[in-house]
Amino acid sequence: MSVYEDISLTVADRIGTLTLNRPEKGNTLRARTMEEICIGMDALVADPAVSVIVLAAAGKHFCAGADFSFLDELTRTPAPQIKAQIYAHFQGAAKRLYHCPKPTVALVQGAAVTVGCELSLACDFRVVADNGFFQESWIKLGIMPPLGGVFLLPRIVGLGRAAQIVLRGLPVKAQEAERIGLASELAPVDALADRGRELALELAAIAPLAYAQVKEALHRGLETSMEAEWSTNVLNQAILLGTDDFKEGLDAVKTRRAPLFTGK
Repeated sequence: MSVYEDISLTVADRIGTLTLNRPEKGNTLRARTMEEICIGMDALVADPAVSVIVLAAAGKHFCAGADFSFLDELTRTPAPQIKAQIYAHFQGAAKRLYHCPKPTVALVQGAAVTVGCELSLACDFRVVADNGFFQESWIKLGIMPPLGGVFLLPRIVGLGRAAQIVLRGLPVKAQEAERIGLASELAPVDALADRGRELALELAAIAPLAYAQVKEALHRGLETSMEAEWSTNVLNQAILLGTDDFKEGLDAVKTRRAPLFTGK
């Protein structure tokens, strides 16, 4: 797929921005959209000029959920085809965001519903406009969150709040989302892009090898034991101590200057 129809990609100042670009449809998602997100993420991860990835959206809403015509089509699609073809891209997009070795930031304005909510959860940080809200309303359709929400939400907001969100399909408005940790921070809707850029530039300056290792350790820690983490992180720390980035960071602290990390 050489031309994007549902998304756009831009790279500037070490920031790669993947923008959901169906504003007239509320950025609702269909199979093509998810395939384009997968392709776009692969391109941004592989691009050495990109140090941080921002997931943004054009228009009023971040993502109002899945496209209804696409949902109608699913009622006529055999289960093996759904698993092999459709969720390869839907889960593929979430997996690419969650496992991305580079920092990822979601900029959420308006609705982040079902698939949109799950994609934002897969990012490292969520900067949310004051008019934003999250909703895992899958259960209202008689289905479940399949892209990681039932795993991540209890770990982000606690089991009790997660149950309210996924079992009752209740919306979480911006201020409440920040209070319970679902939103990393809030910003006025007209300042969302600027605040996202500020955070992205901050993250782009962090030592990339260390960031990737710490992010992986945080994710692994959700599933393993303390003993396993002690054992694994001793080895990872030994590797990081041998990098040029560590020498640069140490010298920068000693000479009281900003470090310039190279990922080596």
